[in-house]
Amino acid sequence: MTTPICRWGILGAAHIARKNWQAIRLAENCTLTAVASRDLARCRQFIDQCQAHVAFDPPPRAVGRYEELLASDEVDAVYIPLPTAVRKEWAIRAAEAGKHVLSEKPAGAAADDVREILDACRRNNVQFMDGVMFMHSRRLDRIREVLDDGRSIGRIKRIVSQFTFGAPEEFFQTDIRMNSRLEPLGCLGDLGWYNIRFTLWAMNELLPQSVCGHMLAERGRPDSPSPVPIDFSAELFFPGGVSAGCYCSFITGIQQWANLSGTSGYLHVSDFVLPHYGAELAFDVSNPIFNISGCDFNMEDHTRRFAVHEYSNAAATAQETNMFRTFAGLVLGGKPDPYWGEIALKTQLVLDGCLRSAREGGKLVELVP
Repeated sequence: MTTPICRWGILGAAHIARKNWQAIRLAENCTLTAVASRDLARCRQFIDQCQAHVAFDPPPRAVGRYEELLASDEVDAVYIPLPTAVRKEWAIRAAEAGKHVLSEKPAGAAADDVREILDACRRNNVQFMDGVMFMHSRRLDRIREVLDDGRSIGRIKRIVSQFTFGAPEEFFQTDIRMNSRLEPLGCLGDLGWYNIRFTLWAMNELLPQSVCGHMLAERGRPDSPSPVPIDFSAELFFPGGVSAGCYCSFITGIQQWANLSGTSGYLHVSDFVLPHYGAELAFDVSNPIFNISGCDFNMEDHTRRFAVHEYSNAAATAQETNMFRTFAGLVLGGKPDPYWGEIALKTQLVLDGCLRSAREGGKLVELVP
């Protein structure tokens, strides 16, 4: 019996598309039929280089126009790693062409962009999803079990996360993320999206009531019309007295951790975005005890380690492969799941509120769905 296959096209030859080329190849319900770039020579070079590492048989076709790929009857779904500033246009055009849409994040430059994309996807009965890979890791299922057991953490009171990398000077001079015309959200869109998404996921997609953001540093490459955030912190305030802190930066060394504190203990993930290289994904749960006996004041460490067998990357079980497998399953099942669009819009709403607050000097911003 033939296994149903979702046929993919990629719009653009961005660097991240190399990782997802491999993810498509490793997902048993996917294949890649075409890659489009306005620079056909670059497109062919991209295909040749990726084929040399992970080959499709037959190789995907090189296409010199995005419109041509969207018109192809050999493409069911498109992966869009184009710059944020043009992402809305091509996501909508893809939906109108009847193609399912997996878009890089942030989903848009602002929430209204995301609403327009989701409206187009609903009108054309196609699936939308943003490319947050960690949402498809089995580790999240295990974390949820612990959060919901009522004992290990208790009631969540505080969530803190950091996603940062210290970029070299060349990055600030040449990288696309330093041009406000292409990537207006800077580190907040590139990194902070993950902080916000993890926080919303931990809170069962509950929106915060209010947020505040602080622009710690801005910068733009020489041809950028305006500076973009490169060092940013935010606070999110939820009903029930729960708060969350998010920090993202292009100038602080690599860290990607999240900590969830509750009334009974805390849970720590040291690599919540890009799992540390290896064959398992882990997290720790701690329930320290402060024990006083006479003159002895003992702080006892009671930490348990949890792990799932899942490769960090480049494997059939890896989170990026799971993402394409899950998306293809929705496409082949013929019934789009609105959850993925809804969580993308909520993430964008929080991001917009944080940026607005920062632009207004850290003023508290009330969120309206």
